[in-house]
Amino acid sequence: MSAAPQQELPRPGGFPEIRYKRYVPKIGPSGLALFSGITLMCTLGLYRTGQGNLERRELEREKVWSRIHLIPLLQAEADRDTYRREVASKEREAEIMKDVKGWKAGESVYNSKRYNPQTFVVVP
Repeated sequence: MSAAPQQELPRPGGFPEIRYKRYVPKIGPSGLALFSGITLMCTLGLYRTGQGNLERRELEREKVWSRIHLIPLLQAEADRDTYRREVASKEREAEIMKDVKGWKAGESVYNSKRYNPQTFVVVP
């Protein structure tokens, strides 16, 4: 028969303790300080965003009202331009058709009163 097996045993006094826990030194601000700082920054950011929205809304309102007040001026200018072009067109028509008997410049060539001449500008 063979000799009895001998079991390995720890050395006298035991093995040294194994460090399995994480060792993280405590540095930096605490969780409460971080949470307070983030809350303060978010609150400040939302306040500034709200103030910017109010300013943007006021500028938009001012732009709309300035356009509303300019509409009569622009319409009068467009009306003067349309009238000037219509008079010039009638003069050109009278000059071109001066040799045609019975031709009246500016008179409609249609036999209906439903026809409205176009008022857009053709640029060559």
